Amino acid sequence: MTEFSITASNTPAFGLRMRRPEVDSVRLRRRVLVRCCCSGKVTPIRRIATGSGRNAEDRPVELNQKVGIQAAPALPFASSQSLMSSRQDTFFPRCTPKNPGPQSCDGPPKRDTGIANEKDWGISLNEHVNESGVNVDGSTWYRESGEDFGENGLRCRWSKMGGQSQDGSSEWKETWWEKSDWSGYKELGVEKSGRNSEGDSWWETWREVLYQDEWSNLARIERSATKQAKSGTENAGWYENWWEKYDAKGWTEKGAHKYGRLNEQSWWEKWGEHYDGRGSVLKWTDKWAETEFGIKWGDKWEEKFFSGIGSRQGETWHVSLTGERWSRTWGEEHFGNGKVHKYGKSTAGESWDIVVDEETYYEAEPHYGWADVVGDSSQLLSIQPQEKPPGVYSYPDFKSSSAPSLPKNDDNPSPP
Repeated sequence: MTEFSITASNTPAFGLRMRRPEVDSVRLRRRVLVRCCCSGKVTPIRRIATGSGRNAEDRPVELNQKVGIQAAPALPFASSQSLMSSRQDTFFPRCTPKNPGPQSCDGPPKRDTGIANEKDWGISLNEHVNESGVNVDGSTWYRESGEDFGENGLRCRWSKMGGQSQDGSSEWKETWWEKSDWSGYKELGVEKSGRNSEGDSWWETWREVLYQDEWSNLARIERSATKQAKSGTENAGWYENWWEKYDAKGWTEKGAHKYGRLNEQSWWEKWGEHYDGRGSVLKWTDKWAETEFGIKWGDKWEEKFFSGIGSRQGETWHVSLTGERWSRTWGEEHFGNGKVHKYGKSTAGESWDIVVDEETYYEAEPHYGWADVVGDSSQLLSIQPQEKPPGVYSYPDFKSSSAPSLPKNDDNPSPP
């Protein structure tokens, strides 16, 4: 049995619409400020220093030349509250005191909410339960629990519950699980899905893992969440995959992939952050959208910094209905001495190449890091590791799929 020595920042949630993310004003973060002591007046960079976003005003447009092509408007999409959730009143008659079985009042997951903390799930595993019943409104329910065993002493405790309406048009399922093995591997997880009488469907899974990295021997915690929903009455749906990885030395990686569609419009967003724990930072974002009529637009940027020296670069682009493409590229080189080289050009004839006196801001550490995730993972850490019998050697493969299968929902909707 391996024992970890754990010593003691929420992922930014960004809009799926083609807009740039806002700063969470209540989050505290450490910023690195590089100032040249011998320079004159210094003007801060006009930017919002978020973990994975950049303002349209960030790019250094030094010319006043007017661009002839305007960016397309933000994509209209139903809010996370409105998409299919307005029908929950008819879908969840089980949320009343007259229904004695297990009840789930959850509807489709909300977009852009990132990865929830374990306390928000309230995971509770029942022991030795196997029951079912019929409610007074004719809807049925069931509740089961069990325990499976696998290689390297893997033990998986699980509970699942679900139900459906009398005519079978509405259904909901939930599965919770807890895993541990000889190596000290620990895992908590949740899977939820549902559908209603109008054809709307959704699926959501959340997972939190603690293990010892086989190369560095450092404890790591990883969290992930996948969410999706599809409308049954129109060509609309969305999909999100979020992940976070942390180790005890400050190494951190975060990212998300998102997709959405509403009738003739589709959009995508990807972003990532990487902190090596020694001051090196890489961040990037890539967002784009298109319509069935051929109009496309997007924006992307990347920044790399270490010890006050680094670079930023990006591009904004647009393809018109006639296929005409406009783009503006820009870049910044930060030398760490108060001097910044800015350059760029556009297909409309803009260009600039200058060196200015300017402060350099960037985040050298994640606003949510190792100490934070340890503090928010008390239930994961409290899982009892399995005792390894004397003379038995384990060969851990933390990424393998050889773990015993959990009760699965065969009707999970695929991404839109």
